[in-house]
Amino acid sequence: MKIHLICPVRGVTEEQQKEIDEYVKELESQGHTVHNPKYAVNQDDETGWNICKGHLDSMIQSDRIDVFWDINSKGSHFDLGMAFALNLPIKIVKLYEPDSDGKSYVKVMREIEKKNKNKKNENKRRNF
Repeated sequence: MKIHLICPVRGVTEEQQKEIDEYVKELESQGHTVHNPKYAVNQDDETGWNICKGHLDSMIQSDRIDVFWDINSKGSHFDLGMAFALNLPIKIVKLYEPDSDGKSYVKVMREIEKKNKNKKNENKRRNF
């Protein structure tokens, strides 16, 4: 399975990065291919266009999106929007902050998880 990670990159803490890297290592040991944004896309990008495009290209090829959610990660918000638009299954791996009352991205991700639980994603992905 090809898995794309949504996770903090610019503001990632050492502890978070260690946790993310260990998770990737475990998935790869199970035979999965994992797109880890910190290493898979050159982060030295003046505008961010190449980073966003690289993530989109990866998502289009992915079977699932695994999320380490940090509400302060602006790139994660953008990536979650792309995953939603592509109608990809999402798995929440870790929430770095508790969910808030009312509407939230965490609730949206949980709703996507519920819809995909115990069944394949029946809707076709949107291709660009």
